[in-house]
Amino acid sequence: MKLWQKNYQIKDKVSQFTVGKDRETDLFLAEFDVLGSIAHIKMLESVGLLTSAELDILHAELKNIYQIAKEGKFEIKEGVEDVHSQVEFLLTEKLGEVGKKIHSGRSRNDQVLVDLKLFIRNELKDLTSEVKQLFDLLILLSEKYKDNLLVGYTHFQIAMPSSFGLWFGAYAESLIDDLLVVHAAYKVANQNPLGSAAGYGTSFPLNRKMTTELLGFEDLNYNSVYAQMTRGKTEKIAAFAISCVAGTLNKLAADVCLYMSQNFDFLTFPKEFTTGSSIMPHKKNPDVFELIRAKCSRLAALPNEISLILANMPSGYHRDLQLIKENIVPAFAEIKDCLQLTAYLLENVIVRENITADDKYKYIFSVEAVNKEVLNGVSFRDAYLKIGMQIENGDYEPIKEIRHTHEGSIGNLCNTEIQQKMQRILQSFEFEKAEKINDLVA
Repeated sequence: MKLWQKNYQIKDKVSQFTVGKDRETDLFLAEFDVLGSIAHIKMLESVGLLTSAELDILHAELKNIYQIAKEGKFEIKEGVEDVHSQVEFLLTEKLGEVGKKIHSGRSRNDQVLVDLKLFIRNELKDLTSEVKQLFDLLILLSEKYKDNLLVGYTHFQIAMPSSFGLWFGAYAESLIDDLLVVHAAYKVANQNPLGSAAGYGTSFPLNRKMTTELLGFEDLNYNSVYAQMTRGKTEKIAAFAISCVAGTLNKLAADVCLYMSQNFDFLTFPKEFTTGSSIMPHKKNPDVFELIRAKCSRLAALPNEISLILANMPSGYHRDLQLIKENIVPAFAEIKDCLQLTAYLLENVIVRENITADDKYKYIFSVEAVNKEVLNGVSFRDAYLKIGMQIENGDYEPIKEIRHTHEGSIGNLCNTEIQQKMQRILQSFEFEKAEKINDLVA
């Protein structure tokens, strides 16, 4: 069944190619398609395009379909083109002619737009929750290991003293900036395109502000042409948000892979969390973090993939946009999987102690020696030269007493302030308004 089909049969090969993976990806949109339809029919009744009796029976059946979708039992039957067609087919099959009335005043163009925006809004909320859970763990680890010194590197050369507290805390604060981008994506997704129809509005007296309120959107995409232009743009901005979180996980995973190697030996995990070799019995490989690193690299490419699909595309709907669903829909599951696995392993991390006691790391304390000279009244350049000559002549003896007190240093991690930053960004999402959508199926 095709909503646009008339008195001829499209060739199977053309049909299969144009439908593509819609029937698979649309399963993720089913509950949102139903919610959009409920809001739409409530609005249609309010402007006289449905009777109250028709609204009641349509609403009741849509609630049944919604429950099926929530339970993961919704199916798009063979020969049905997409989720919109399947929902209308189910309504018509059960209710007869009244089921055909739900499409008045809208197009599949604005249907899929509202489905995607509701899906992305919901996924960004879940992503925010997963980020917060990892953030809390990183802060916990930062506090737990704040006195465990670690070697800091620049250019892969030993550089200065760091600490596990500083290292874990760095990734915690990185996630806050990632959530700033997630928040921007949420704001873009949280605008209602429904009622823009095929992108040029309709002669029906629709009340678009009503559907905006019913669906818990923050605002409208007012201009109907621009509403259609947000298809692809919304997904691209959401992809940037995903890629930012992925970038933090990618770097963290790369650090872990280095720090687990015998050359570093800064941390490890119980053997049950690692994998082995088929011929080398001593191996404990960080396969999970290697896969996280690779998956997050792939996610980092996602905005570029979407940008290239959108490149040189004029305004109005084009079928190219269909392919973007295949990129963005599974990306949310992949980034959440990476967040969960990162947290799962870090909960079991084994941090090495007394790392900096090894003589090969003695030069990381050279800056401490220079700073001590400066505090005793020597100019920085003279102090630098003095300690440098000691190193050259083999006379240098490290001063391993670390006194870093400024904000964000080893001795003053500012984790409380970092937690406050996180709380402020979380409050700015205002997820509560979006929860109003649940009233449609209450």
